Amino acid sequence: MLGSYLTLAAVLFCIGLYGVLVKRNAIIVLLSIELMLNAVNLNLIAFSKYGVVPSLTGQVFSLFTMTVAAAEAAVGIAVLIALYRNRATVNVDEYDELRR
Repeated sequence: MLGSYLTLAAVLFCIGLYGVLVKRNAIIVLLSIELMLNAVNLNLIAFSKYGVVPSLTGQVFSLFTMTVAAAEAAVGIAVLIALYRNRATVNVDEYDELRR
């Protein structure tokens, strides 16, 4: 049973990694990062339930990870909106300069 959870988490993480490395749309990149964090959450919960010593620590860490992911999404979308107002594009290749 643990193997199926780990396989699903590995597939989700690989899909997210593919999206981060290949896609050029900044919104897709943010969604791919969220997908990778959800794969980590799935691993934490699976190991907390089916690990050597089952406990609630993995589930608690998963809640903290979801909180960080929500904050990351909010800040990422705010930064993306500010960049879109300046450059009028969401293509991450256009965001390579740090000057105005």
